[in-house]
Amino acid sequence: MKYKKLGNSNLEVSVITFGAWAAGGWMWGSTDRKDAVDAIRASYDVGVTSIDTAPIYGQGTSEEIVGEAIKGMARDSVQVLTKFGMRWDLAKGDLAMNSKDNDGKAIDIYKYAGKESVIYECEQSLKRLGTDYIDLYQIHWPDSTTPIDETFEAVVQLIEQGKVRHAGVCNYSAAQMIEAGKIVPLVSNQVPYSMVNRGIEEETLPYCVVNEKSILAYSPLQRGLLTGKIYAGYQFQEGDSRATLRYFQPDFIARTNALLDQLKPIAEEHNATLGQLVLRWTVERPGITVALAGARNAAQAIENANALKFDLSEEEIIRIDALVYDF
Repeated sequence: MKYKKLGNSNLEVSVITFGAWAAGGWMWGSTDRKDAVDAIRASYDVGVTSIDTAPIYGQGTSEEIVGEAIKGMARDSVQVLTKFGMRWDLAKGDLAMNSKDNDGKAIDIYKYAGKESVIYECEQSLKRLGTDYIDLYQIHWPDSTTPIDETFEAVVQLIEQGKVRHAGVCNYSAAQMIEAGKIVPLVSNQVPYSMVNRGIEEETLPYCVVNEKSILAYSPLQRGLLTGKIYAGYQFQEGDSRATLRYFQPDFIARTNALLDQLKPIAEEHNATLGQLVLRWTVERPGITVALAGARNAAQAIENANALKFDLSEEEIIRIDALVYDF
């Protein structure tokens, strides 16, 4: 495994970071707690020391699973990254979506980051995670109803209290990062990035590179699409939101699989899976510090970690870039 510092901080994280969204089950159809705990621990055993979660992932379930998984580990040997700003238990802020929890009960989810809410969410996260501090605390989505300075004044307070080590954002534009950065030093922005979703290359990525802010790329495997295991007619479990996304419609799947067919020879040259090749390419992209990779079981977790066991030559990266940019 390789490790990098976030921004200009002293917080060092594993380049492959365990993404614990799927572990929470919400929007993924289901979760098996034992499998999820085993996946996190298997990742840790092969060098994945960083775990990214959020309260909204299973409405607390993912954080509880992370807390169980890291119990007994030396706290300074693992980096816990979590978020705030999405409430399912409070009707305040921007309505983000109507959804269902893991039991099938209808819930309304709001983007809200008022000061009192940020403080409350942090306390709840600390309890679920079984820790007394969070390494990286990130706003999950922008909240148009709360001034950015109010939100990050709360984060400053948490840092001063020792409950948070570093501040980050998710899904923020460059302009929003600039405004938040006036209140607290930001070390990172967590944004979607994959071979088939490269929108951040226009503005966000260049800003972060110039200003020494790390990019944490989420969904680098496009929620499983870039593993090559999704095909036309693929049956998703009930409650799996992927079924309705444009990336998982027949035409897009067919185009993606055609791209993957061209990448297979490169993967085979390294005795790697397509997923490993995609992850390896992702972390080689300029400005990308971390690739968040989810896993439902230990085998998947180990496979993701092993994406760092081989190197891509400059010629191979050029070949892959040409195929990706022709997509």
